[in-house]
Amino acid sequence: MTVLAHISDIHLGPLPPVRWRELASKRALGYLNWHRNRARIFEASILAAIITDIHASRPDHIAVTGDLVNIGLDAEYDTALDWLHALGDPHDVTVVPGNHDAYVRRAIERYSAAWLPFASGDDPHPEMMFPFLRRRGPLALIGVSTAVATAPMMATGKVDEEQAQKLGQLLAATGREGLCRVVLIHHPPVSRRSHFFRRLIGADLVRHAVARFGADLILHGHDHHTSIAYLPGPNGSEVPVVGAASPSIVPHARHPGGAYNLIRIEGGPGRWASGMVERGFRDGAIRTVASHRLDRTADQPTATQA
Repeated sequence: MTVLAHISDIHLGPLPPVRWRELASKRALGYLNWHRNRARIFEASILAAIITDIHASRPDHIAVTGDLVNIGLDAEYDTALDWLHALGDPHDVTVVPGNHDAYVRRAIERYSAAWLPFASGDDPHPEMMFPFLRRRGPLALIGVSTAVATAPMMATGKVDEEQAQKLGQLLAATGREGLCRVVLIHHPPVSRRSHFFRRLIGADLVRHAVARFGADLILHGHDHHTSIAYLPGPNGSEVPVVGAASPSIVPHARHPGGAYNLIRIEGGPGRWASGMVERGFRDGAIRTVASHRLDRTADQPTATQA
């Protein structure tokens, strides 16, 4: 059995000191939103408790699906890099960026340089290119980037045809190897008619690659709550699509509190099976919130509330 911890939308705070010229962009609205709203929602002590629980669970690998920072300030990427090293060794932690990590155009260059050891493939001379592939035991971890700079009030992501084509090639190749293919992506690739300003442009390209070549698990963030959906794979198969809650959120009217997912993967080539335990901050402690079987069968329930 392989255990994979999935964490997303960290939104590390507080914001570092800001020079006024750094706010001459989309950052100005983000700065105001942080101080008016997000500073009360994201709590460092809850995140610290979640990370302690992850380390106590001793997963084989940790997947981080984006939004480590808030408004793309240079100092935020240094803080995030320190946080990643505290989370684990780059060999044992894989990161893909989210829309906040690419808050402005210059930010993309900043995280590309800072987070390279955590967000690149197994090439001996790595560079940040997407999708990338990391082989870890029976897992093929495939990192997809949806992070693009957007206009104010927009939180969309994008996958272009070139990245989707390469994703299909990696899915096909690692499928032939018999590896358990886990796709890491920030924006959910499922089909939705709402949330226009938060959507994934090119989601249909991702879905097409999965439908044609297959995958065993897709992990995403962006929505700040735990979710499970399914995409069609080849030959009538269904691919679980799992969203992770933000681990930093304080309990409030619209959210029960920070959480992360522990995913257990068993089986072998052609018969991978996975189950998930959601661990979250409830009543002042980290506890099991729910457990889910991700490979659905007609005669077995998919979730059990703790």
